[in-house]
Amino acid sequence: MFIYKLNGYQFENNALHVSYIPDENSELDDGQRGPDYGRRPGYGPRGGPRGVSPNSGMPSKPPHADLPLRLLVLTQYVGAIIGKEGATIRNITKQTGSKIDIHRKENAGAAEKPISIHSSPEGCSAACRMILDIMNQEAKDTKTADEVPLKILAHNNFVGRLIGKEGRNLKKIEQDTNTKITISSLQDLSLYNQERTITVKGAVDGCCQAEVEVMKKVREAYENDIAAMNQQAHLIPGLNLGALGLFPPTSSMPPPLPGNSCAATPYGFGTPEIETVHVYIPAQAVGAIIGKKGQHIKQLSRFAGASIKIAPAESPDSKMRMVIVTGPPEAQFKAQGRIYGKLKEENFFGPKEEVKLETHIKMAAAAAGRVIGKGGKTVNELQNLTAAEVVVPREQTPDENDQVIVKINGHFYASQCAQRKIRDILMQFKQPQKMGAGSCSTPQGFTEMDNSTQAVNQQPRRK
Repeated sequence: MFIYKLNGYQFENNALHVSYIPDENSELDDGQRGPDYGRRPGYGPRGGPRGVSPNSGMPSKPPHADLPLRLLVLTQYVGAIIGKEGATIRNITKQTGSKIDIHRKENAGAAEKPISIHSSPEGCSAACRMILDIMNQEAKDTKTADEVPLKILAHNNFVGRLIGKEGRNLKKIEQDTNTKITISSLQDLSLYNQERTITVKGAVDGCCQAEVEVMKKVREAYENDIAAMNQQAHLIPGLNLGALGLFPPTSSMPPPLPGNSCAATPYGFGTPEIETVHVYIPAQAVGAIIGKKGQHIKQLSRFAGASIKIAPAESPDSKMRMVIVTGPPEAQFKAQGRIYGKLKEENFFGPKEEVKLETHIKMAAAAAGRVIGKGGKTVNELQNLTAAEVVVPREQTPDENDQVIVKINGHFYASQCAQRKIRDILMQFKQPQKMGAGSCSTPQGFTEMDNSTQAVNQQPRRK
């Protein structure tokens, strides 16, 4: 699944790029078209989405149409692909019915440039073949190479499923197409670039057949993740999934739930509330989270839009350290997800071991009964629904702000689901009049409880 890799394309720099789209009714040259002619709405320089309003309209089209084929080509071949006054690239778009973005200004001086092709799978493959033919011909004419490999860019979220168990998927593609396929190292990834380079070497026909099979696997992974995200939309109330940047803004992005005004802004009350969550990580993992000279934690903070601080150790032999994450719901999702992912990447958990962390949320002591429910009913339902362990510790003494702690333990999505459900319950407790007006109803599967009948120190059933 994709849950540990949360940084997407939307964090690319807004570099200028050349866009081409077929237009049978216009013979205007590039100078007449204007700088934004044919640019795909909502997309930034590397084919990734810009910021999208959660209320924006979503066109109705198949998911695969919104996952572009991304190629990486040597800068020296870009001119040949575009052709004189753009004639070659316009010919490709007309023949294949595709929209092509050539990101010429990105990473000035880089040896390779990305190209994004937006079309049906068949259109993408046809355009890919034409581009590969052009590059090979240019290499032959300039005597710079005997053959040009095909390089496909794919988000790291999808690469594991492309490779398959013990590499079986990739081996089969190699055998069926008589090609050699390699994938760039995980070490080449950064917080802001999560694409891997899939290099295919072989005859042009074999490379093109391999592209079809590779992208078939990538699109399957993408559509499965979209389906999973649709399910999460119902499990995580008050979270603006469109703001997370996990996927391009498409018709497949989960729509707001019917009658739920919370979808546009968390809890439906305008500006999202700033939340503080304490995440407990292994003490030996602190260095990995901070990074060299604090670079990783600074990048993570900017990426997530959250304040992230490491609390001092409670004692010299403490085995766990507290990470304090402060920010709105989407920032919590991104920051915590990246922390989970970093611990997995740095092997603080075994290859087959799921990352499970404990997080703490503070709440008003008077609200604890709402989370527990009569006889522990609400917290038990919460645990069953989210698969996280949720505990309001017995015999808690409220702090100076009259707050107590609720503990959540589980893998990333279980923890996020539980956190959002608890926040939703707490918001109902804080906003009784607004909740009564129907802006956000009680979460599905939960029973509205009279807080006056609940005791803070009730012990919920542990999973």
